[in-house]
Amino acid sequence: MSYTLVSSVKGRIESMTAEYVDISVSFLTLRIIAPTSTLENIGPIGTITSLLTSLQVREDSLTLYGFLTEDDRVTFETLISISGVGPKLAIAILSKFSASALANLVQSGDTKTFTTVPGVGSRTASRILLELKGKMDHIWTIPYESDISDEVFESLTALGYSTQEAQSAISSIKDTELSTEEKLRLSLQFLTSR
Repeated sequence: MSYTLVSSVKGRIESMTAEYVDISVSFLTLRIIAPTSTLENIGPIGTITSLLTSLQVREDSLTLYGFLTEDDRVTFETLISISGVGPKLAIAILSKFSASALANLVQSGDTKTFTTVPGVGSRTASRILLELKGKMDHIWTIPYESDISDEVFESLTALGYSTQEAQSAISSIKDTELSTEEKLRLSLQFLTSR
């Protein structure tokens, strides 16, 4: 069950792992589980940060999940409303895809790409994408040319760029008539100029 008792948290980053961040707020330190993209972008230990949160109440626990954007938080809450998708899987999905990238996958029905999420097979991917149809319309999506964009995406991630970096680079390309090589060159140019 989701509650809005704690809608956001602002405080000093005390510690961080690949799965969560501990944020000191006044006399409390809150452990907040977050997607990889959030943890990579909130700043180093010792800095002040702010996260939007979703409080999940279970029989035996209260768990805070944190996000940098409202789209990510809404997507997380939409995902966990699907039968068989718990917070752990929702975080794994958002660690692999931004909210807009997920909306693109839902639009295109791209189960193959969706199965790159650990623990998601083709049947589960099909079911989740089907259940998300119509629930992701509030999220802005980028036009996505499947074949060429997939090749560019795979090349960028093979070079060590994160999923979000690769998606940002691909979405920065305005001319959709370019070859794969040209799109890859422009994507790399975008990533190295930041």
